[in-house]
Amino acid sequence: MKVRVTAILMTLAMLLVGVQCAFAAQAKPNIKILATGGTIAGSAASDTATTGYKAGALGIDVLINAVPEVKKYANVSGEQICSIDSKDMTNDVWLKLAKRCNELLARSDVDGIVITHGTDTLEETAYFLNLTVKSNKPVVITGAMRPATAISADGPMNLLNAVRVASDKKSAGRGVLVVLNDTINGARDVTKTHTTSVDTFKAPELGAFGYVNDGVPEFYRATTRLHTTKSEFAVGNLTKLPYVKVIYGTANDDALFVDAAIKGGVKGIIYAGTGNGSVHKDAEAALAKATAAGIVVVRSARVGNGSVIPAEQSYINYHFLDGDSLNPQKARILLQLALTKTKDLKAIQEMFHKY
Repeated sequence: MKVRVTAILMTLAMLLVGVQCAFAAQAKPNIKILATGGTIAGSAASDTATTGYKAGALGIDVLINAVPEVKKYANVSGEQICSIDSKDMTNDVWLKLAKRCNELLARSDVDGIVITHGTDTLEETAYFLNLTVKSNKPVVITGAMRPATAISADGPMNLLNAVRVASDKKSAGRGVLVVLNDTINGARDVTKTHTTSVDTFKAPELGAFGYVNDGVPEFYRATTRLHTTKSEFAVGNLTKLPYVKVIYGTANDDALFVDAAIKGGVKGIIYAGTGNGSVHKDAEAALAKATAAGIVVVRSARVGNGSVIPAEQSYINYHFLDGDSLNPQKARILLQLALTKTKDLKAIQEMFHKY
């Protein structure tokens, strides 16, 4: 009798351990990794080459299998959205990516998303998704400055840290996050600041959101600007985005590029001006013609820090809008999305102060 009771107790104990193990496995979040190509999936001819490689050469399964440690933090699965060098990013890929993120995040079996991306336009994709993803679940974008074949590749640790951040409950509700080189940045403020350094992504004026400290995500700051579920922009029914160009202001500027943009059929122009979004007098005259033709003109700045605020009375008279603290490439994205909603200048100006 005693032997039978002991056997029953041992069986129950083993069952309990099994249930606990199964529960522990289920308790790990389910993270979907969406791959778009880029340097993180790049392949070079030698293990010392950090330039001259083929971006997006490796598939998502290769990237995941190269970093088995990610499975300690989440149940991961991969999906290949595209395989491109991010300098060739398109509106079509943005729309596809945003729609897929929304589809996945609406599912109860998806707790967060990690996106692998080339670094050239990573900040732009991050900001586009920050305005179009409709979920509080974590969305984290990562990439690499060195190809996967380099002996000093930064991609594996960046991917691991991205999964760590996406798996952390503290990451929810903060908008789209950018994680590289142990640093967590917000999509609105981050920019690429160095051509080759692994420490290239920074928010020069407003600072990082946090850091991955020896594998543990820690947050110290959050954004006050609207994003994701608080954003008014929706892409579910969009098949294209309005045509908006950035024109870079310089000394000795002229009307050439503005006139070309008008003839090219743009719906909006971002003028990356000097100083406080200042506009050369010859370009100003051309931009005045643009606004008179119904094209929305937004003054941004090429200087890297600070907000573009009202300045010359003529800018107000010509109905130029102020780009706030967005850099030119992100101002372009916001204007593209704004034009899907309205052409009212007052409403668009308010958007630049909200997002």
